[in-house]
Amino acid sequence: MFKTIADPADCEARSVIRFSNAKNVKPTEIHRQLVEIYGENGMSDGMVRKWVRQFNDGRTNVHDEARSGRPSVVNDGLVAKVNEKIREN
Repeated sequence: MFKTIADPADCEARSVIRFSNAKNVKPTEIHRQLVEIYGENGMSDGMVRKWVRQFNDGRTNVHDEARSGRPSVVNDGLVAKVNEKIREN
């Protein structure tokens, strides 16, 4: 029995996909292995296939690409204030 890993980073699973794809492991088998270690909530079969296609098309980066959108309002100062209020209670 393998040790399971809860809540893996997205780039961790993508790295496994990139590595396995380089070894010519089929997407279905990659997904089966990911589920075995990361559980059912890790990554869907369709997403594994999407990432395999991207790596086959030449992508090498396993990290999310920067995208436009609304910036996060959470910062270290806000987190500190929330923690302070929790401790006061």
